[in-house]
Amino acid sequence: MPDLASIPGLAPLWERTLGDPGVRIAVLDGPVEVTHPCFDGADLTVLEPGWLPGEEDKGEGEDGFAEHGTHIASVLFGQHGSPVTGIAPRCSGVIVPCLRDKASVLDPVSLTRGIEAAVDAAVDIIHIAVCMPTSSDDADGMLKRAIARATDAGVLIVAPSGNDCGECRCIPAALPQVLAVGACDDDGTMFKFSNFGPQYRDHGIVAPGGNIHGAAPGGKTAIHKGTSCAAPIVTGVAALLLSLRRQHGMPPDPAAVRAALLESAWPCRPEDAHGEPARCMAGKLDIGGTAAILFPQPPPAVPASRAPASVSEAAAPTEVAAPARAAAHAAGVVTSGVGGPAWSPLAYVLGTLGYDFGTEARRDSFKQLMAAVSAEGTAVPANPYDSRQMVDHLRLHPSEATSLIWTLNLELTPVYAIESTSPYAAGVYELLTRLLAGQVAAEDDEEYIERVSIPGRLTGRTVKLFSGQVVPVIEVAARRGMYGWNTNTLAAAALQAARRHPTGENEALTGRFREFLARIYYDLRNLGTTSADRALNFAATNAFQAADTFASAVADGMTLDTIDVEKSPFCRLHSDCWDVKLRFFDPENNRRARKVHRFTIDVSDLIPVTLGTVRTWSER
Repeated sequence: MPDLASIPGLAPLWERTLGDPGVRIAVLDGPVEVTHPCFDGADLTVLEPGWLPGEEDKGEGEDGFAEHGTHIASVLFGQHGSPVTGIAPRCSGVIVPCLRDKASVLDPVSLTRGIEAAVDAAVDIIHIAVCMPTSSDDADGMLKRAIARATDAGVLIVAPSGNDCGECRCIPAALPQVLAVGACDDDGTMFKFSNFGPQYRDHGIVAPGGNIHGAAPGGKTAIHKGTSCAAPIVTGVAALLLSLRRQHGMPPDPAAVRAALLESAWPCRPEDAHGEPARCMAGKLDIGGTAAILFPQPPPAVPASRAPASVSEAAAPTEVAAPARAAAHAAGVVTSGVGGPAWSPLAYVLGTLGYDFGTEARRDSFKQLMAAVSAEGTAVPANPYDSRQMVDHLRLHPSEATSLIWTLNLELTPVYAIESTSPYAAGVYELLTRLLAGQVAAEDDEEYIERVSIPGRLTGRTVKLFSGQVVPVIEVAARRGMYGWNTNTLAAAALQAARRHPTGENEALTGRFREFLARIYYDLRNLGTTSADRALNFAATNAFQAADTFASAVADGMTLDTIDVEKSPFCRLHSDCWDVKLRFFDPENNRRARKVHRFTIDVSDLIPVTLGTVRTWSER
């Protein structure tokens, strides 16, 4: 379909709007050649993913990511009259090039950070090009929470259903909050490669995805097909409908546009779906039908006197997005200066410690300074990658700790670099050395450490690791709030605090308390920057209240069911309070009422603090 205007209903919609600059679309894809002639006059902002290696570090055969990103962005923002005609050329674009290589495509941490950056940039729609194959229909918990928070904030998320012939599903498209998009040919026949299944039926829509003309690096153009080519058509149409609502004084309401797109979708004919109606998911895109639902009385076309005189005029900066930016500043969000809000300044993170050298020269300097070790009676050069040898070296030469890049890892993935430049920096680095020593101790050693907690402030700076990965820097001012523990020790300490419970319950309580901590460590792992995540992480480190709750539940024969974090309706002035709710159920009697235990955490300061006492009630 080289001419997008031939999509039924699109040309009449273009007569009413080519997009409103106040409608912001984030594109999470590969790098985009923003200097391509088709973007001349487009309002595009690039939010560089500082958590990924630079483009100069990409491996061989990875230029396809730039081609894909440039093509998809042009289908959305290509200016009319240029080499590529885009769907919503006058909407604002926020480019988040977080798909740099095969590793980043499959990394839920990278995608989570991209979504959070887009939400912080006050976008209305997030277009995600990635397809993470899944056979279980489940996704990483951190990614699911990022998507849930984005949709709760009123952001529409669009993603392709994937090109696997239905043999597997794609994340994030398979998640119910996401608007999934399948692909049909120019004549409306479903492509057999387009994924389908019950996972997509209630939140999937089909759009043309064959012979889609778009931009290619080097100022060229190309034609591609696939569900990833159909998805930007739906994203662009949604943006036009949001624009039309704004232009006529209506709230944009991305959720209403999503519901109208699904409600108006018309089913495939049997011959279009190869005899399998499920291939069509909820149905095919019907632009006219969607507009009829959103605008029962069609709004008039924008008068020529009010229409922008040129594409460049339409794309000029406006004050439409100012309220969102002002709200972000009021909430204490630091801005990047060009792309809107980019990060929250406070972080409270759980993970493991690591270290890096950044360069070969730094690594070799440590190797030369470290004492040789004895192996079978022979002295051999030190190995700077051996954490035990590094701990021994730092204990003898504490000042050397500042020459390392200390990292906070989620499992094996570094997510932050830890720095301290305060007057108390020596104490911070000494504690980091002790925590690292605890991590490499034997598991039966009382000094053994499984996890650490790091409170700090994001600086806006990044550090490049030896691998080429780039991570944000957390500034830690003092040792306060930095802890290391293992689960058994933490459980024992918490149990001692809850002394009113009989000793005979301790074994059962320890087991269930370990499950609680494991849920936070693994199932609910997070980057520790949102208020909700900081409250959740603090609930794990400040485990005494939770232990008392568990002791009460065990005494009643109940088991933990869910862990929820919600904004607290009650809070002190100028504070940021969140309720951590633990729900318990009786595994032997499903008719028994559930028990809810709630404790409130204020995360407005660098170190969170609990407020009041634990509240308990029953619910059906």
